[in-house]
Amino acid sequence: MSEKPVAEMSFEEAMAALEAVVSQLERGEVALEQSIALYERGAALKAHCAGKLKEAEEKVELIRVQEGRATGTTPVEGM
Repeated sequence: MSEKPVAEMSFEEAMAALEAVVSQLERGEVALEQSIALYERGAALKAHCAGKLKEAEEKVELIRVQEGRATGTTPVEGM
């Protein structure tokens, strides 16, 4: 199975892939070695999504600073 590298994924692609990984792991129908590989990919996907969200928050904050309305950012719950 050829999977797109995590670093090349959009936020939406990474979230969909992460949901698929979680679904596979929750079903428990994969071998131990595959479960470990899925868990590793899931961790990479989660980190990628968190990074994309942080970038988006920083862009919004920059826009707010430029408009004179800076308020700071609050981390997204669960990330």
